[in-house]
Amino acid sequence: MAALMIQGCGSDVGKSVLVAGLCRVFANRGLTVRPFKPQNMSNNAAVTAPDAEGRGGEIGRAQALQAAACRTPPTVDMNPVLLKPQSDTGAQLVVRGRVEGVWQAAGYQARKAALLDVVLESFRRLQAEADLVIVEGAGSPAETNLRAGDIANMGFARAANVPVALVGDIDRGHVIAALVGAHAVLDLEDRAMIKGFLINKFRGDPALFDEGRTEIVRRTGWADLGMAPWLADARALPAEDAVVLDRAAQGGAGRRVRIAVPMLSRIANFDDFDPLRHEPGVDFGFVPPGQALPGDADLIILPGTKATLADLAFLRAQGWDVDIKAHVRRGGRVLGICGGYQMLGRRISDPDGAEGPPGSAPGLGLLDVDTVLAGDKVLRRVEGELTSSGAAVGGYEIHIGVTEGPDTARPFARIDGRPHGAASADGRISGAYVHGLFDQAEARAALLAELGAVSDGVDQTARVDQALDRIAAVLETHFDIKALERIAGLT
Repeated sequence: MAALMIQGCGSDVGKSVLVAGLCRVFANRGLTVRPFKPQNMSNNAAVTAPDAEGRGGEIGRAQALQAAACRTPPTVDMNPVLLKPQSDTGAQLVVRGRVEGVWQAAGYQARKAALLDVVLESFRRLQAEADLVIVEGAGSPAETNLRAGDIANMGFARAANVPVALVGDIDRGHVIAALVGAHAVLDLEDRAMIKGFLINKFRGDPALFDEGRTEIVRRTGWADLGMAPWLADARALPAEDAVVLDRAAQGGAGRRVRIAVPMLSRIANFDDFDPLRHEPGVDFGFVPPGQALPGDADLIILPGTKATLADLAFLRAQGWDVDIKAHVRRGGRVLGICGGYQMLGRRISDPDGAEGPPGSAPGLGLLDVDTVLAGDKVLRRVEGELTSSGAAVGGYEIHIGVTEGPDTARPFARIDGRPHGAASADGRISGAYVHGLFDQAEARAALLAELGAVSDGVDQTARVDQALDRIAAVLETHFDIKALERIAGLT
């Protein structure tokens, strides 16, 4: 079956968005398309549908988006190896949707080659059900120090015999050097896998870079497969890498309701808040480390995190615990999601070291609950309604730990017919494990109404789907789709 791999000259060059856009291009042509990323590193994860045992799995958020672009449900085969960083040197290893332990960077580098068989098996399964598989690389193949045992870029491409298009990000500058430099450092066999290059994120008159593209062809011999303009619609898509938060740390000005989210060091599933960024009645902003939480916020949301105890200490080191308690004294509201919910309680305990070194710490004490980080990871899609309004809510849970205490008698929601989460007696402090809380228009409108804001009433799923169609239309115009079809083996 046909396949094409999109690799990049570095991280954040737009590979995920281009793969999603190309998935929609070919799906719109009536093909059965599947996305695939052999190895991903991200704390922004998505939950797949239940398997034969009734359990969901977790994959990178970008692959779930790409599955939506293909108009197909996400599966664990689309991202068989996922690394979720817990510290600067260690990460949780997820294989085919299941946690296999925590690995230090050096230990994983020695073991990753053994995962190639797992990766290839998942890829073959997708090939068997699709006309075309579009593969996303990770980082850059030009990082030759990581080539031994590689399963994410050329190691996979050569093992599966999948041709490659290499992406350069012109918005960063030095795109000629990036592409020509990759050609220079790759060995002959790896270089031969690259059949052409794509330029991404161009602003202005494309004719101004005609000579640059000609120069890249002359120096590499690779085919010029096209140049995409800056894709403004990509802003509507969920991002996978927290680096994007540094560029959009503060929201717009002059809006009615202000919502602030502290950027924890291991923030996870931050796309929970994408719908709020689009609300015209909301001034939404991520607050970076080193800055105080705004004193005029109407709502502070504590987000999910991959390392709850470590990020609780990080939150205190920033002085955000003081800011939150001052906010509460002023009558402000606080919502905790997943790890943020756990932080709102009296104590968090990790007796077995599920998320780092074993230990415990007092929480913020704003909810009368306690959390023990133990047991199997909960991975499931959920549906229910908000307790306060009865508004329909849906999303997914992806967490370790059980939270119990008197405030759970006032549940935030009813999920799958059962009480879920907790709220304070006055209702101003609440928490839940549900990710995707703001995606459905009805729930978001109800939550914003409590703050005095009127929602735009748009479901996030519909917003993303429309953006994918617009991105696909742009790529149809600016990329040589016929050449990509030939390279992939469709023609």
